[in-house]
Amino acid sequence: MKKTALTIAGSDSCGGAGIQADIKTMTMNGVYAMSAITALTAQNTTGVSGIMEVTPEFLTMQIDAVFTDIRPDAVKIGMVASAELISAIAERLRFYKAENIVVDPVMVATSGSKLIADGAVDTLKRELLPIATVITPNIPEAEVLTGRSITGEEDMVSAAEQISKELGCAVLCKGGHSLSDANDLLFSEASFKWFRGKRIDNPNTHGTGCTLSSAIASNLAKGYSLEDSVEKAKEYISGALAAMLDLGKGSGPMDHAFSIRNS
Repeated sequence: MKKTALTIAGSDSCGGAGIQADIKTMTMNGVYAMSAITALTAQNTTGVSGIMEVTPEFLTMQIDAVFTDIRPDAVKIGMVASAELISAIAERLRFYKAENIVVDPVMVATSGSKLIADGAVDTLKRELLPIATVITPNIPEAEVLTGRSITGEEDMVSAAEQISKELGCAVLCKGGHSLSDANDLLFSEASFKWFRGKRIDNPNTHGTGCTLSSAIASNLAKGYSLEDSVEKAKEYISGALAAMLDLGKGSGPMDHAFSIRNS
């Protein structure tokens, strides 16, 4: 039977990140993709010019509609800007006993735009992150979650260990603002493993975080272990970056469908 995955995230009008990147990634990684949209954004490769959130009630309706008909084998959660929406997601996922939950704690866009309200971070740490299978913070997000600066690989290990122990979930700490040459650290069950990134000289990294977390969720849905899911997700990201798509005036999107060749 076809495996399924649900993305709960914001829409990206230029298609490189958010719901659009998630659906492309899930499709290319062999699972059936579904969505619950937390917010509409007006954004492109140069930045975010507007955010319009859905209500917690409507987000709940979307999640209910999915779980009561086509139960997802994995759930990826991306941009959730307010405490009320975070609480709604956590309550519904607990209610449905959702499995294979991957949370990308999106706080800052690749372009530098802030994407989460200050008060929402505490709610994220209290209600949503503890039910995750794995969370995928980059270094600035890991700094927010730990309240400490991270300047090297030793700091990444100690920060990931702190987050994992405090929240009770595995942590994939991403080693750079872009994944072009990132070395990522997975801390899970009191042990850690490095995933060394391939050096790909591509400045277009819009949506890398969304894409990586969606690929991990897709692989978990298919039954792979967490380590294998991360390994395969990193391979997919490398392929999407190596395709050297060049669109937009800022940090452009990757080629999610790099393995499809149109004649």
